[in-house]
Order: sequence, then C-alpha cells, then structure tokens
Amino acid sequence: QVQLVESGGGLVQAGGSLRLSCAGSGSTFSSYYMAWFRQAPGKEREFVAAITRSGSSTYYVDSVKGRITISRDNAEKTVYLQMDSLKPEDTAVYYCAARSSSLYSRERYAYDYWGQGTQVTVAS
Repeated sequence: QVQLVESGGGLVQAGGSLRLSCAGSGSTFSSYYMAWFRQAPGKEREFVAAITRSGSSTYYVDSVKGRITISRDNAEKTVYLQMDSLKPEDTAVYYCAARSSSLYSRERYAYDYWGQGTQVTVAS
C-alpha cells in the first residue's frame, strides 16, 4: 500500500511554469507505476502522463507533449510533473496515482492509489 500527497500547485500566468511533486510513503514506492491525471471543472478526470517503475519510459497525452515532463526519484519516493508553457486550458486539479501492475495504462480504473489533488490555475 502507498499513500500519496501532491504539492506545488498554484496560480500562474499563461506561458509560465510550475513543478508539481507527489510524495509517496511506504518502502515499495519503486514498485509502482506512477501517473498524473487532471480534472477540470465539469469535465472527466483525464490522463496526463505516466512513468514506469524505473523511470526509463514515459507516456503523455498529446495535448501536453513538449510542454510537460514526468520524472521520478525512487530514493526520495517522489514523482514530479514539470509543466512549462502553461495554457489556460491546463487549469485543473492535478492528481497523482499509483498502479501496482507494470503494464502501461491511461485508464483511471487501472490505478490503485490516489492523492488528494493539487489545484493548478493558469490565468490568461
């Protein structure tokens, strides 16, 4: 089991940057496939990015490719989401999620553990 706590959200102007962090607990953090999702008001929660256990492979939704980077530090039990060139449409609550399986998935139901979310607001 793992507990996840996100931080780093806030208000930023369009074109700006934010770095989100997700701190995990437990000794088996490195055994989890990690991802970030986001949910805008009135919309479904959507996949943003995922990273394999070792960090050797990453996956992104097309709308964020080239602007957002997922990474992890297993020694620190933390996964990051570096967000650059932010747009107003990136405004959402961002959630960190962990998956016990090593297989890639961008489906919400595939993830076993979730953080409480952190708000990102991009002003135009």
